[in-house]
Amino acid sequence: MNWNYLKPILFFIPLSVFQLAVVPLISVYDISPNLILILIVYYTLINGQIFGMLIGFIFGFIFDLISGGLLGASMLSFTISAFLAGYFYNQNKIDINTASLLFILILFLCGTINSFIYSGISNSNSDISLIRLFLYIGILPGLYTSLLGLTVIIFKPKKGIV
Repeated sequence: MNWNYLKPILFFIPLSVFQLAVVPLISVYDISPNLILILIVYYTLINGQIFGMLIGFIFGFIFDLISGGLLGASMLSFTISAFLAGYFYNQNKIDINTASLLFILILFLCGTINSFIYSGISNSNSDISLIRLFLYIGILPGLYTSLLGLTVIIFKPKKGIV
């Protein structure tokens, strides 16, 4: 088995525990970042769209099981986000896509779509205004996720480690 395909799973386990235990403590007005999405987008930009959709599906399913949320909501939103991030995959530009501000832009787009789809599926409140739906449920969680994605750029390991 190739070590590159096992690394995302090894990062997913502590990251999912951190997402469930610590991230609710740093949420601002119920707007919280999605750390698992950062992992999925990063490995999608490194390994391609099909690999990203596969880990998005698997990680979403496992996260739905351990979080107790609506089964399939994270799975669908992570898969669609990885599908979108896969359009930015280029084998010749892996370092540019993962070590520049383009990564933050891709993460913002995927984070916004992810939170919009997840809350559209799992939210049962039907009297939400359109501005609140786009701003508080879509754009602000995507912005918060992309701000935490800056740590990937700042602490990106040297070539050959990841």
